[in-house]
Amino acid sequence: MQPYELTLTEASARISSGELSPRELTESALTRIEAVEGRVHAFAAVTAEIALAQADRATAEIARGTYRGPLHGIPVGIKDLMNTAGTATTASSKVRAQFVPDADAAVVEAVGRAGMVMVGKTHTHEFAYGGVTPTTRNPWNLERMAGGSSGGSAAAVGYGGVLAALGSDTGGSIRIPASFCGTVGLKPTFGRVSRVGVASLAWSLDTVGPLTRNVSDAALVLNAIAGHDPRDPGSARTPVPDFTERLEDGVDGLRIGIPTNFFTEDLDGETDAAVAAAVRVLEGLGAVVVPVVIPQAEHLGAVITGIMMPEASAYHRRALRETPELFTEEVRSLLEVGETILATDYIDALRFRQSMKDAWKDMMRAVDVVVAPTVLTPALPAQDTERFRPDGTSEDANVEFGRLSIPANLLGLPSLQVPCGFSAAGLPLGVQIMGRPFAEQTVLAVGRAYELATDTVGRIAPL
Repeated sequence: MQPYELTLTEASARISSGELSPRELTESALTRIEAVEGRVHAFAAVTAEIALAQADRATAEIARGTYRGPLHGIPVGIKDLMNTAGTATTASSKVRAQFVPDADAAVVEAVGRAGMVMVGKTHTHEFAYGGVTPTTRNPWNLERMAGGSSGGSAAAVGYGGVLAALGSDTGGSIRIPASFCGTVGLKPTFGRVSRVGVASLAWSLDTVGPLTRNVSDAALVLNAIAGHDPRDPGSARTPVPDFTERLEDGVDGLRIGIPTNFFTEDLDGETDAAVAAAVRVLEGLGAVVVPVVIPQAEHLGAVITGIMMPEASAYHRRALRETPELFTEEVRSLLEVGETILATDYIDALRFRQSMKDAWKDMMRAVDVVVAPTVLTPALPAQDTERFRPDGTSEDANVEFGRLSIPANLLGLPSLQVPCGFSAAGLPLGVQIMGRPFAEQTVLAVGRAYELATDTVGRIAPL
């Protein structure tokens, strides 16, 4: 086994014992990137010199007894929405093609303090405004899309170029590509992680979180990046626990809500079967399955659209006036449409969101988590712009990809995507575990119990 094939947790144990050095691990990751990146295109930039310098520093620190913890010396990918001092942060857009920040984003500072090694900046859909990442292919099948908008982060973890990556999630942008690329992806509770220095899509929905090979690794990265930041007006003051403390709690007696509507509509048959099998695994471990009806489900799409689109247009207003030609036609059109949404409609959407939060709170009194499909379908062919439903109708792929992930964004809930099988074509399938606000420990414990009981989680795409 090559070092890049180790999970973060495994590599961390070898580094702390002296069996493996950060330099050796980083060199292995860079060798893997060199071998397959030309086919996948996960990275907007590979920062090899920076990575080797940081790895050497980590190696020297550990040798003299200055060990920063389980992330010290671990290679990480940074989504190209997140500012990196001295390294271009383009958001995969010509609008910011020349932008080189003079300070790191808060989450980049956090992983730096933990001693992680920045291997590169990962591709995103332009300003994260879409469910695909056009430049990036799926490492499990190069003819398929990686999903988005954190497609580069998911693909890089999926093929072993990094042991962890940071992504952002506004309407599913961590969980969609994680499902397509066979990785774990965690969208924390809104406000749990600072967004300072991260290009915004919609400020009241944006969340930053990790993509990793397994659930234990995600908990370790969340430990490093979670916490209140007074510079972020949406940052929560809720105490931050050690997210690894309850990982082994299991699910015996835990009440798992299984939706009887919304998440079951237009669902691909293989995805449906894989999620049902995952639920049976959890039930076999002692979980109690409780059917639940998703409240006000018919309004979810309209409400998130009424919030996301005007917030995105407000953020990009100046660039849209001064350099509209620098945006892709797709994103420019979305921003222009967002400007036509009335302020009264936006306020109505905000009010209705609060009604939805109240209704979900009532529903969640009966269960500890809700388990549902992450995406309706496995990854589509890279050139497809529409997804054809089982009934023969079709819908824009971006809309279809995000449909099942938007509740967690709209309501600010934590949601963990975990691989739960493969399609007949060998494409990864995923299940998401949603919890109450700030209940990441419970969500992670459920995911951990599932991964220990199966052999689905933690695989690397065999490019």
